[in-house]
Amino acid sequence: MPVVVAVRPRERIIAAARELFHRHGIRGVGVDTIADAAGTNKMTLYRHFGSKDDLILAYVQTIAAEGDRIWQEITHDHPDDPQAQLDDWLERAADCVSEDGRGCDLANVAVELTEDDHPARRLIEQLKIDFRNRLAALCQAAGVAQSGELADTLTLLLEGARVSRMTTGRKGPSAEFMHTARSIIQAFKAKAKAKRK
Repeated sequence: MPVVVAVRPRERIIAAARELFHRHGIRGVGVDTIADAAGTNKMTLYRHFGSKDDLILAYVQTIAAEGDRIWQEITHDHPDDPQAQLDDWLERAADCVSEDGRGCDLANVAVELTEDDHPARRLIEQLKIDFRNRLAALCQAAGVAQSGELADTLTLLLEGARVSRMTTGRKGPSAEFMHTARSIIQAFKAKAKAKRK
């Protein structure tokens, strides 16, 4: 007989909010809809999250935890091989661009949050900075001298590709993400070799 693991209301609410926010945006979904999708009620939702803003922050935190897990997987799958880690990151980024037509959840939330001091907006800013810095460290470990500049370029390329995928579909410029990213990396590596000569 299979063991049934009960999912707690908080986890159900976050899972429902994540799905609905991803599809409809944070402003396009009310707490009643989230509570219904989670199989609970508004009172239970507010018992776990003092406000919708608290739920939005928890949603962003779950995305952050998933991002951390992905970085850990990349490191674990290719120990002591920064170039393989960078290649793995590129593959995952390309999959992200091609598979998800809704774009980056963090960017989408940031666009909808007009308050600069909103806790979720501040967290998103920090997460994007941390992402860029992790990518820069990986580029440096993979032998790119101008790792910060390359990380900025790849970050802008990824963000732009995800928006392009949303606006022009799979066959638009986003389809060239992998080819463009590899060309950029090779150009940076060639520039570094030329400087060493």
